Amino acid sequence: MKIYDFTQAPNPRRVRIFLAEKGITVPLEQVNLATADNRKPEFLKINPMGGLPVLELDDGTHIAESVAICRYFEEIKPEPRLLGVDAKDKAMVEMWNRRMELEVLSMTAGAFRNTSDFFKGRIPQVKEYGEVCRNAALKRLEWLDTELANRQFIAGDRYTIADITAMVGIDFGRTTGIKIAENQKNLARWHQAVSSRPSAKA
Repeated sequence: MKIYDFTQAPNPRRVRIFLAEKGITVPLEQVNLATADNRKPEFLKINPMGGLPVLELDDGTHIAESVAICRYFEEIKPEPRLLGVDAKDKAMVEMWNRRMELEVLSMTAGAFRNTSDFFKGRIPQVKEYGEVCRNAALKRLEWLDTELANRQFIAGDRYTIADITAMVGIDFGRTTGIKIAENQKNLARWHQAVSSRPSAKA
């Protein structure tokens, strides 16, 4: 078993944090996105979408997509439960994780993809759309600050995958100047708490 990883990308980091919370160690094989190794034929045989991370099982099965990989490990080592504990809680965690994917991580990634020199000449970039994404992300941080006024974590009173996704999205936002505002005290309190967990360094 191993995971194809790239330490500087947000989605592989989500899985590394999830595994660290579980106390699971899996060998990592680096695939350099900066040199487009993920677009080379040998990697596209592993994941035709070219994305990272990818979990390779001992039987040769390849599982791509961060949440799918996390679900696999939640099944083989349920505790601590990061995807919910019962039907209602699982649905709530799924809802909040999806929101953090669509409204925070996707927006910060969209800003980076469309404005950064990292992707210049590699993908079609629309600078104006990058600014739309950036402004949307900043608005979502305002909204998230109000949500966190009444609870400790994103999906409730327990740390879950939704916190991982939100933290990774917010941290990645720094690449394009998306930051927690000084007046967003609830969001800052939450971010300090989740960033202080040992898993955040994974």
